Amino acid sequence: MMTQSNAGWQARKEAAIARGQGNIAPVYIERAENAEMWDVEGKRYIDFGTGIAVCSTGHLHPGVKAAVDRQMQRFSHTCEMDTPYDSAVELAEKLYDLAPGDSPKKSIFVTTGAEAVENCVKIARAHTGRRGVIAFGGGFHGRTLLAMGLTGKITPYKNLFGPFPAEIYHAPFPIDYHGVSVEDSMTALEAIFQIDIAPQDVAAIIVEPVQGEGGFYPAPDHFMRALRALCDEHGIVMIADEIQTGFARTGRFFCCEYAGVEPDLVTVAKGVAGGFPLAAVVGKSEIMDAPLPGGLGGTYAGSPIACTAALAVIEAISAEGLVERSKLIESMFRERLLALQEKYPAVIGDVRASRGAMIAIELVRDGDSKRPDPGLTRAVVAGAYQHGLVLLSCGSRGNVIRFLPALTIPEDLITEGLDILERCLAEALS
Repeated sequence: MMTQSNAGWQARKEAAIARGQGNIAPVYIERAENAEMWDVEGKRYIDFGTGIAVCSTGHLHPGVKAAVDRQMQRFSHTCEMDTPYDSAVELAEKLYDLAPGDSPKKSIFVTTGAEAVENCVKIARAHTGRRGVIAFGGGFHGRTLLAMGLTGKITPYKNLFGPFPAEIYHAPFPIDYHGVSVEDSMTALEAIFQIDIAPQDVAAIIVEPVQGEGGFYPAPDHFMRALRALCDEHGIVMIADEIQTGFARTGRFFCCEYAGVEPDLVTVAKGVAGGFPLAAVVGKSEIMDAPLPGGLGGTYAGSPIACTAALAVIEAISAEGLVERSKLIESMFRERLLALQEKYPAVIGDVRASRGAMIAIELVRDGDSKRPDPGLTRAVVAGAYQHGLVLLSCGSRGNVIRFLPALTIPEDLITEGLDILERCLAEALS
């Protein structure tokens, strides 16, 4: 007989799936709609995670669902590198129009964010003839081997998996809350040039406009501009990893628009296709065309179903004003979270709500930024699931709760979800 309980499915999962692919909560989803989900036991959850920023237009957005249904009547796969199709071309044209800056753009399509990152490195090396890549501490760029090397956090992402590819270097990311200034980061980059690798040997610098897994720290606008100037000075390819920040999540279509910066290459994934696996690199044509034909691609790269879904996502973002709506979500969260911080100043050390619907609180002990409280973070997240709220944690120290609601979430669900959060925090502190 089919197991129907969450506990039963979790037991089967632990017996059948490797422990390295863990799960935050033993909650098995049966159905979902917009910003709500229901598990196999019929329990309802408000979704403040959206599958880690994937379902930005909500679960089963009607336009996305209809577009995918139409595509399924035509074909599901042919391989874009063999016998291509119109939806991939149309999506590349849309990305040209949407990507920051006025330079001519081209795109490639792959399946995962990590693939997009690794292809950026390939493209940058082909374009420059150089070998080195610089990333930042706390950054997250994926779980494949090269992407892990770029990722700036050991546990759980890199632990046990070395050695990692050579010619990767890390600089500190500027975080005011932790006393790291933009000047500190730029000085560290200059030190890398003096100690580890000459700038004329560096192919690329990769940066997240808001660090995702690292703790939802926004890159200051003048830092992004300083990186752009540094890359221009030395002929280095600037890569903006917009996998989590792109597609209207932060109050701009791409987050680097805040700084007025045009990266050379931009990675796209997560929110691009409404829940279907798709990733892309979009960048300046002269750089994108550096690899030879056949040097980029993949069997499932640019799935016709996913490309069709992505076109529907772009249409929904435009038609429903979701770029602007992410700022409304930001303001609602900021008001409530600042009030919660005022109520619990000793534990909510920082509220980060300046980049649309990419919001976080950092939990500490005695109001001290140097004393993270991952235990309290785990307790609040676990309690939230018990009370019907999906929360995600992150941060290099495991003490950040992040909020990634669908951009289509009704306002009453935001209020209800934040009520649950406040209740869970009070219970965890009692």
